[in-house]
This record gives sequence, C-alpha cells and structure tokens, in this order.
Amino acid sequence: MEKTLRLVYEKGFTATSMRDIAKHSNFEVPNIYNYIDSKEAFLEGYLFTIFEEFNSYMEEILESSFSPKEKLKYVISKHVQFTIKEPYQVALFVYDWRNLSEPKLSEFKELRKNYLQKVGSIIKMGMEEGQFRTMDVEMATFLVFSSLRWLFNILINDEERKVNSIELEKQITDYVFGGIDAK
Repeated sequence: MEKTLRLVYEKGFTATSMRDIAKHSNFEVPNIYNYIDSKEAFLEGYLFTIFEEFNSYMEEILESSFSPKEKLKYVISKHVQFTIKEPYQVALFVYDWRNLSEPKLSEFKELRKNYLQKVGSIIKMGMEEGQFRTMDVEMATFLVFSSLRWLFNILINDEERKVNSIELEKQITDYVFGGIDAK
C-alpha cells in the first residue's frame, strides 16, 4: 500500500488508474481487485481511517484534565508524529479528499468541520482562560493547521533528511505558540 500511496502522490489521484496501481504493485490487473475494490474505495478507506484515528485521539485530548495550552500541544504533537510516520497518507488527506463521491464527500466535509471545531473549542477555552491572546477563533484554528498542513512535503521531497521528531515537534509548537500565546 505504501507503493500505491507514493504512486497516487506522484501522479495524482485522478490520473492514477487501477492498471497503474496493479503494475506498480507487481500484480496482474484482475488480481489487484482482490486487494482493492476500486480506486474510490481505496481513497475512502484511507481518508476515513485517518479521520477515525484523529477523532479518537481528539476525544481523549478533550476529555483530559490538561489546560487548553497543553491540549493544543497534544493536537500538534499528534499531527507531527503521524505526518512523520505516514507522509503519503497525509498527502492523500490534504490533496485528494475532494475526489470523494457523494455521499462520502459530504460526510468527510462534516467530519473535517467537526474536527476543526473541536480544535477551535480548545483555542477558545485558552483565550477565555487567558492562556492565548484574544483573536478570531476560526482564524487561529486555520493558522494552527496551516503550520502543520504542508509538513509532509518536506518529508517526501527530501527523503534523505534526517528528522528528529521531537525537535520538529518543538519547532512547530514554538512557532504556533509564538503567535497564539498570551504574553
């Protein structure tokens, strides 16, 4: 599957055919259907599995007794760690969710919206408690995710780069909190 994710990243989801996937995976075209029902099923499977993982982690963060600042650090940590481990899955998540067919596209958009609202609730709580400076919550939420969104590009495009996940996480956390922290 890693080879398939890499292929989809390189060619793009719409340009990748089941024939391409079969060839890239060293399967005969009919045999690929033993592993992947369709290109759309492949996309749905990955996107919704990723969301399931992040949503379960988010619920644990929200239910924790930590401060909003600590909760946001854990959100950032989860995203950085997952991106380092699975950059091609994150690329699929960032680029290709728009290729979902209805009703899965609407379902995905709703999940995404709810997830962002949960992160926004952490940020809002941090503002109310004086841990974060007062600003537009939606804008702050999107700025946090903008600093995380393209991390996979660095990892994919420079595979020789040695990445210390703890240092990278600290750099991103320092960057985000440099803009949101109450001073």
